[in-house]
Amino acid sequence: MILKTLTIVNFKNIAMSSIEWSEKMNCIVGQNGVGKTNILDAIYYLSFCRSISNPIDSQLIRHEQPYFMIEGRYYTDEGELEVVTCALKRGVKKKVKRNDKAYGKIADHIGLVPIVFVSPSDTSLIDGGSEDRRRFMDMVISQYNRKYLDALVRYGKALQQRNTLLKAEEEPDGALMDILEMQMAEEGEVIYEARKDFVERLMPVFLHYQHIIASEKDKVGLTYTSHCQRGPLLEVIRRDRAKDRVIGYSLHGIHKDDLDFTIDGRPLKKEGSQGQNKTFVIALKLAQFDFLKRTASMTTPILLLDDIFDKLDSERVARIVDIVLGDDFGQTFITDTDRSHLERILKSYSYDYRIFSVAAGEVKMIAEQYKAEQNLTESRKEKME
Repeated sequence: MILKTLTIVNFKNIAMSSIEWSEKMNCIVGQNGVGKTNILDAIYYLSFCRSISNPIDSQLIRHEQPYFMIEGRYYTDEGELEVVTCALKRGVKKKVKRNDKAYGKIADHIGLVPIVFVSPSDTSLIDGGSEDRRRFMDMVISQYNRKYLDALVRYGKALQQRNTLLKAEEEPDGALMDILEMQMAEEGEVIYEARKDFVERLMPVFLHYQHIIASEKDKVGLTYTSHCQRGPLLEVIRRDRAKDRVIGYSLHGIHKDDLDFTIDGRPLKKEGSQGQNKTFVIALKLAQFDFLKRTASMTTPILLLDDIFDKLDSERVARIVDIVLGDDFGQTFITDTDRSHLERILKSYSYDYRIFSVAAGEVKMIAEQYKAEQNLTESRKEKME
């Protein structure tokens, strides 16, 4: 998938901007706080219909403006045009359209434009709680498995209802608890099998990228843990119903699943340096890219790299750039505060790129490299025109 043009109106600090991108590498430079990440967030919003950083849509509207609008013109790997528009007016439900047709359910849009976002906040996968690691699995699997997304929604509703009964002063209705636990078990088993399959398939790809970036210096591991591994989930949930009643919430279920990260056999959270942690997360996200490319309708995802070079030595940075500029990856967006740093790296490669500067929410192209052999095919050119 290629994002050819992006139009932004009143989104965060960006008043109005229409940007035409390189189909290979796009670098966005500027000082901290000027709006570089907001551009990546607008691209992310077009894929997930929500911000990467703020769940409250109304707060994304530029100060004192009545609405925001984001539009992306994409070309699929087959050269077909896809136009996605997301808009929100204060006090009105947001609208998401594909080729001028509104979705019945916004969830139906998820997966059309697969995307991988790598940012400094991703270290929460290591030092944050288990909910961050479950969210990572959910975000990836939901982009290619609609049954998984539906099961997540149904499980969440059953869990919420069960927790409400557990907190109630009066004794919960036993028959209703049975029904809710059966729903949790049924949907939970679907979720568990999808997560288990995902981790098993992700692991070798993750280790491949980890070894390339770290030059095989770090011996890392990744293990999936779940209450489903203790036996039939319904039995696991029901056996501690009395204890759950005392505590006031459900202690067992796939909402407690986790990923254990290790380095040299010890917890990465305790033993890893900043550089090792960042390398681990980047390798994990690159593996996510590879996984989505092979599963999300066989569509090449868009890669967003937000300020990823901090805390990494020059050798690891060079290896990462080598990877994302390779033929296995498609369109990439990178933000950085140092223009000269990026230009020095990019000029040694024979790929198209464009460099954009951002200041006070305004975007302009300041440099580009154009290689004829990297151009679009003639058929795609005709469709784009």
